[in-house]
Amino acid sequence: MDWKEVAIYTTTAGIGPVEAVLDDNGIEGYVLEDAADFEEFLKDTEIYWDYVDEDLVREKRAQETCLKIYLPDNEEGAKQYADLCRALENLKARDTGHAWGRLCTETALTRQEDWEWGWKQYFKPFPVGKTFMIKPSWETVDDPQGRRILEIDPASSFGTGSHDTTQLCMTALEECVHPGDKLLDMGTGSGILAIAAAMLGADVQTVVDIDENCLRTAQENAEKNHVSIGRGLCGDALRDPALAQEIGAGYDIIVANIVADIIIGMAPMFYEKLVSGGTLICSGILNERADEVRAALERTGFVTLHHANSTDWSAFSAKK
Repeated sequence: MDWKEVAIYTTTAGIGPVEAVLDDNGIEGYVLEDAADFEEFLKDTEIYWDYVDEDLVREKRAQETCLKIYLPDNEEGAKQYADLCRALENLKARDTGHAWGRLCTETALTRQEDWEWGWKQYFKPFPVGKTFMIKPSWETVDDPQGRRILEIDPASSFGTGSHDTTQLCMTALEECVHPGDKLLDMGTGSGILAIAAAMLGADVQTVVDIDENCLRTAQENAEKNHVSIGRGLCGDALRDPALAQEIGAGYDIIVANIVADIIIGMAPMFYEKLVSGGTLICSGILNERADEVRAALERTGFVTLHHANSTDWSAFSAKK
């Protein structure tokens, strides 16, 4: 399959809002080219360089901040692109202070082999939390430093573990999972959180995603790591009562790395599907919406156990 490269032009201040739009549209992976990085480079290297080519400085300073994503070059990808363009128009309408730049897109066709190589260039092993080392299948780790090696190939599902929200959830799983805990992963993507939970001893019974490709990729990644992540269910549980019922109940842990609006909407469902004393781990929440999500969870009956956050993103662990 070929891929459509979509470049979204914004500003450094607009990175967070554009990330939220991507998350809302089920797009987790992107390549960031932040114009501010070059200024930081100049600042950090002034003491080492006597001369920096002026033409290069002018060229780099003229570049806009850009997030690049990859969509399948088919009917499904065309629909995703149309939805994304509408969402960016809505975001632009909200930007009354014109702080987030042009918020427009440019597209180019990328061959499958070029897309795969692009990921392989930049995806290197890295530690997450207290116990995990994330690596792609094409890399080796000579010294894992006693960490569990979690091998993940994102394929078209993205989800390499590098995003803050994934790391916040993995760290929360390290704190919450006990051997044998029955677990549900809502919005599994590449399967990385379900696999991490299984490696920690959880009984992962169900993974759910709106994209069948994600479910296939998740199962393939689980096999690479020699763990089971249970059955995969495809669809939107908020809008499909039959799917919501099929997911079942009696879970000790639910992990949902989705977006704020979906978490708020699904809070009563999460509550219903957990056992008494069960734990909800949720992320994909911009810091500016954290209070809104916390309030929704507490209105539903959850007690907040922990609120973790990075520069832009929040995660909650909450008890039924």
